[in-house]
Amino acid sequence: MFEKLRQFKELKRIQEKIKKEKIEVERQGTKVVLGGNLEVIEIKLNPELDKTTQEKVLKECLNEAISQIQQKTVGEIFKMIS
Repeated sequence: MFEKLRQFKELKRIQEKIKKEKIEVERQGTKVVLGGNLEVIEIKLNPELDKTTQEKVLKECLNEAISQIQQKTVGEIFKMIS
């Protein structure tokens, strides 16, 4: 039982650590910054891009930032169980 409590405390610590992370992805002058809890902190658009390209680049930036946060989270959890 104490082992489960220890693991729960460790997961909470990891959650707090990840929450403080900021991931920044920039492509073609478009920038997205996400917090570790997947909160959008900042979006900067490139006014020189047409609407279709801007939408595509923004989607790519968001997906990449989310992927990086997920990888960090999995990495931290893996460290805990190793």
